[in-house]
Amino acid sequence: MRLEEVLSLANVEIFNTITEGIHIVDASGKSILYNKAISEIEGLSEKQVLGKHLLDLFPDWTKENSTLLTVLSTGKAIANREQNYLNFKGKKIRTLNTTLPIYDESRLVGAVEISKNITTVNDMSEQIIDLQQKLIKPVKRETGIKHYQFDQLIGKSEPYLEAIKLAKRASKSSSSVLIYGDTGTGKELFSQSIHYASERAERPFIAQNCAAIPESLLEGLLFGTSKGSFTGALDRPGLFEQSEGGTLFLDEINSMSMSLQAKILRVLQENYVRRVGGNKDIPVDVRIIATTNESPDILIKKGAFRKDLYYRLNVINIKIPSLNERSDDIPLLVDYFIRAYNQQMGKDVWMVSDEILEAFKRYNWAGNIRELKNFIESAMNMISDEHVIGKEHLPSHVSEVLLRKDQYIKPDPVNIEDLNAYLGNIEREVIEHTLSFYHNNISQAAKHLKISRQNLQYKIKNYKL
Repeated sequence: MRLEEVLSLANVEIFNTITEGIHIVDASGKSILYNKAISEIEGLSEKQVLGKHLLDLFPDWTKENSTLLTVLSTGKAIANREQNYLNFKGKKIRTLNTTLPIYDESRLVGAVEISKNITTVNDMSEQIIDLQQKLIKPVKRETGIKHYQFDQLIGKSEPYLEAIKLAKRASKSSSSVLIYGDTGTGKELFSQSIHYASERAERPFIAQNCAAIPESLLEGLLFGTSKGSFTGALDRPGLFEQSEGGTLFLDEINSMSMSLQAKILRVLQENYVRRVGGNKDIPVDVRIIATTNESPDILIKKGAFRKDLYYRLNVINIKIPSLNERSDDIPLLVDYFIRAYNQQMGKDVWMVSDEILEAFKRYNWAGNIRELKNFIESAMNMISDEHVIGKEHLPSHVSEVLLRKDQYIKPDPVNIEDLNAYLGNIEREVIEHTLSFYHNNISQAAKHLKISRQNLQYKIKNYKL
């Protein structure tokens, strides 16, 4: 039975009650169903569309910009892809399409497209981005303005000092940097410290949280847009162009789609960008500092981080330890925040009570330094003439969370049936991680592990690494 005959048996009126646009075509690309919602989106009537080929209606469409044509060509479904075009009234339209192939047994007989109109939402988002770019200037060093620098990295624990040492080395280079650290550990503080200690200090530092912008808009924000009849976009430089000569800080880069990660990789390799909708290559000189809040190795295994982009960014790798891994630094950080808020609020607080300090050391800091800073700020707002912060000065919701014993760090009991096997697994993981850090350079890894090269080679063979 032909696709048209199948549809004739169905109650086509049902499709007109659906708020999403429905457009069904046969295998040749001719329209056989066109509901009321898609008619309103595209400005065409059912009579104008039915029996017509897609390219008779939209001659500029190709496999690259039409999800229906793509599915008819590949036979593969497309989920939630944005499509931009001008409708027959000359209005710029943006739809979010899910397009599915229709098979009769193994033969492709057509395709169905479900479209959601997102024009208004995207227009509002673009206006916000446009306003943001007009109002927020690239961060440059200016007289009297203090930016994050290395003297603001507070800590004396060994893993933290090691991270600072690597960051200072990174400031002497223009190579890409990949920083891994949990939320609130100070990844942007490290990034700005690197930038303002580098030769690029007088040039822009621009930060962008990749998880904070919808995927459909992030590409235009990063690469810019070019005015054209198809997209209806404005001529607007992206963050790469605005960062010229300076540093572009991409926070949570793993939140990007794999296709957008591939475009970032191309910029890193070729040092030019092409605006969305444009055909001109624009050379850029920008240093990338990127961050993840999850282990890159895990992200790669989950398919959330391109391996080739990871290798290109991971020229200099910095791991910022969590606050739970550097609890000895808590008194230093508490003292630093108290002094900062004393100056800001005009108060004379000296310290926190022993009870609070002990609770700080036992507490499981999921929000890391940012969470600690917020605790101190809350207490400083509550204290009046006293000099010592006690639990009575903490807001009730903070005191309740902080002093609850189930929030304390607990030792992780391990059920060890075979001690040698357990220790062997730990040694294997340490060697594997060290080799990865030194890009499989056995001499450097052996030196770091303080064992002979021959011994390391034996262990690599033994553990089949």
